[in-house]
Amino acid sequence: MKRGILILFLFMIFISCKRNPLKVDISGIDAQPEFVRFEKELFSLPQKDTLQELIDLHEKHPGFFDLFTYKIINIGGIDDEGFVGYMNTFLTDTMILNINSMVEEEFSNFREIQNQVTKAFKYYKYHFPEKNIPSVYTYISGFNQSVVTTEDIIGISLDKYLGRDCSYYQRLSTTPQYKILNMHKNKIVSDLAFAWGMTEFDQTNKATNLLGNMIHQGKLMYFVDALLPAMNDSLKIGYTEKQLEWCKKNEAEMWLRLVETKMLYSSKRMDIIRYINDGPYTNGFPLASPARTGVWIGWQIVRKYMNEHPEITLPQLMQNTDYQKILNESGYFPE
Repeated sequence: MKRGILILFLFMIFISCKRNPLKVDISGIDAQPEFVRFEKELFSLPQKDTLQELIDLHEKHPGFFDLFTYKIINIGGIDDEGFVGYMNTFLTDTMILNINSMVEEEFSNFREIQNQVTKAFKYYKYHFPEKNIPSVYTYISGFNQSVVTTEDIIGISLDKYLGRDCSYYQRLSTTPQYKILNMHKNKIVSDLAFAWGMTEFDQTNKATNLLGNMIHQGKLMYFVDALLPAMNDSLKIGYTEKQLEWCKKNEAEMWLRLVETKMLYSSKRMDIIRYINDGPYTNGFPLASPARTGVWIGWQIVRKYMNEHPEITLPQLMQNTDYQKILNESGYFPE
């Protein structure tokens, strides 16, 4: 009997150690983002009296309409001379019409993505009950920005998530293969969560060296953890399973190299870019490495810090810009 109790006790300890502290109870959380399929409304305009139709659409969605025309497709505002002509050109362009058909087919059922986004914002509301939930707009950009945000809007360019085998992606000279790998609809929700974290916690001016940028990005990835606790890491950061395994296997070597070369405290722009920005691999590490390894390491530092300090809330973490203190108190030292 005693042996059985001991085994059960050890099993419970193992389970509690493995339990994800971010998988909190959100059953009582009320958070329902408004979803607007803006591309459907725009491309379904009769175009009999185009100006009035556009005015009506502008009045219905003033915030996003202006964001779309000024910042996404860059044709100015509805009061600008020539605006109607520019919009008609966009709406009748052969490539845009083909893309619209592809989007209609790929996203004919948007319910699963809506459910995932809604669940993510329930987690968000759990951690930030005083915050408002943004409205979510989908649109076609002509392969411009994947996700755009304002204080109360998230926009998703569905033509940037048509799948790795999309014929248009192979023709775009501005879209390298490493980017195409993440241009599929399963990446939408994690991209949305990361972009919202960047909007809510824009603290890049506080990060003056590589370490600061690594931990700032790591905090944003931990924010994604909090909103999407059940999602696998490879999808969150946009790595293949092979790339993720490479990082895990070479974590200690990467960290040692950054320490030995004193790279962590470099404020040189190019040093920061090489470890933080996207690319085919990380310049400074082997060709087998994925890009953004500085982000991945920063993420592990923040995870270790939060594991060591369970009393710290997500809002407290996101407001903390003492990056050196986070490193020191994390006890991070991979072996």
